[in-house]
Amino acid sequence: MSNKNLSLGSYGRIGADWSFNEGSAIGRRLNLNNMGSIGGRLEEQDYLELVPAIHFLPFKEGDSTIINIQFRFAAYSKSLTLMGNSSTSSPEGLTFAIPEMYAEARNIANSGVNAWVGSRLYRGADVHVIDHFYFNDHSGQGFGVEYKNTRFCTLFIATTDTTATVPPYFYINIESGTATLALRQRVVNILEHDILLSKKNTLTLLGEYHHMGKAEGDPDEELLDSELQHDYPADYGFVLGARLVTELKGYAPGGFNKLAIRYGGRIANGGDGGMARTWLTFGAPNLEKQDFAKAYSISLVDEVLLNINKNHSLSAYVVYTQSKGGAKTKGLAETYHEQEVYNYKQDFTIGFRETYYISDIFHLLSEMHYSQRQDGEDPTYSMFKISLAPTLAPTGERSYWARPHLRLITSVAFYNEATKNNLYSPHLQFVGPKSVGLYFGVKAEWFLWN
Repeated sequence: MSNKNLSLGSYGRIGADWSFNEGSAIGRRLNLNNMGSIGGRLEEQDYLELVPAIHFLPFKEGDSTIINIQFRFAAYSKSLTLMGNSSTSSPEGLTFAIPEMYAEARNIANSGVNAWVGSRLYRGADVHVIDHFYFNDHSGQGFGVEYKNTRFCTLFIATTDTTATVPPYFYINIESGTATLALRQRVVNILEHDILLSKKNTLTLLGEYHHMGKAEGDPDEELLDSELQHDYPADYGFVLGARLVTELKGYAPGGFNKLAIRYGGRIANGGDGGMARTWLTFGAPNLEKQDFAKAYSISLVDEVLLNINKNHSLSAYVVYTQSKGGAKTKGLAETYHEQEVYNYKQDFTIGFRETYYISDIFHLLSEMHYSQRQDGEDPTYSMFKISLAPTLAPTGERSYWARPHLRLITSVAFYNEATKNNLYSPHLQFVGPKSVGLYFGVKAEWFLWN
C-alpha cells in the first residue's frame, strides 16, 4: 500500500495450535533444538512486522533519485504463548523490536549509485520453506554503498549482554569514569559482486573481514574479585563465498536453482540456531593462545523452485553446516567467562514442499523434512517430519507466493533414540521423551511488500 509520500508493508503469522499432550496444550515446534525453522516452518509461533516508509521527492525536475526512510516494527511473545493472550506486562510476555530504521538514496542524481545508513535487514533471499537467510544475511547497523552489480557495507556489531552465548562477547569492560557495562564492538566490512554469466545464470561473490578490538579499561573491584579475565585481546575473521542462481528452463516462469557455498574463519564462523549471520561466532576460544585462530564454519545450501504446471509447484532444499570454535576439543570447552559451550557441531537437513492447486482458492501444501545434528561428540540427533496443510488462498492466485494463506496444519515427527532420551526438540522438552511428536494447528500467514 503506498502513495507518493507514504507506504506500508507487513509480514505476519498467527493462529491457534495443539500438541495433543498435557490436556491439548499449546503446540510446540517439532524441529530439532538449535535449528530454528530448518526442518519446516509451518509450526512457527505468532509474529508480526509492520514496515512503514516515508518517501521524499528530489528538488529538481528530471532528477530520478529515489529517497526513502524505512522503519520495521516487530512484535512476538517470548514465552511462545499466543500473541492475543500476551502483553508487555506478562512474564516473558509481548516483546517489541525495531530491527530496521534507515535512510537510503537510490540512483543519486541519476548516477546509478545507491547509499544507505542506519539499522537494516540487509540480506538476500531466503529458503522460504524453512525461513532461512542462508548466504548473505548482513543485518545490523552501519552504512552501505551500491553501484551496478557491486555492493559494499560496513556493520558495527556491539553488545551489552554479558550473559550472551556468543563467545567473543563473554566479557565485561568498564570504561574510565562511571562503572557501567561497556560495548565491545566488532566492525564488519562486506563486499559482494554479481557476475552475469549468461541471461539465465548469475554468480555472486562474497567477501567479509571482521575485526574486534581488544577490551580496554579497568574493571571495578567486584569484577576483579571474580577472577575472570577482562582484558581480552583483539581478534579478526574473514568470509569467502559464492552463490550461483540459475533460471530453470522447461517449466512455467519463476523457477530457479540457487546453489551457495560459504567459508568463515576465526571469529567470522557464525551460522547456528537457524541463522546464518557470520558475526554470531560459534564455539569457544583457545584459552592458551586467547584467540579463535582454528575456528571455522562451512555452509552449503541448494534450493530449487519448480513451477511444474498450472496445478503443481515444488520447492526443495538441502542445508549442510559444519562449525568449529577455537578450542582444541570437539566437545564442551570453556569460554573467557568459564561458561561451557560446544566447540563443534555438524548438521544436515533435506526437505521439500509440494503445492497442489486444487482450485484458484484451495491449495494443498505437502511437506517432508529430514534433519540430523551432532553437537560436539554427542550422539547424532535426528527427526523425520511429514506435514499436510489444506490451505485457503482467498486472493484466487495460483502461485507459490500467493498470500494470505489460511491453513489447517497437521504434522507428525519421528525421533531417534538420542533425540527422545535427551529431549532434543522444543516439543519433547514440553511433553517428555517420546518417539513420535504430533502437531495440529489453524494458522494464517501473509506478506505484502511494495
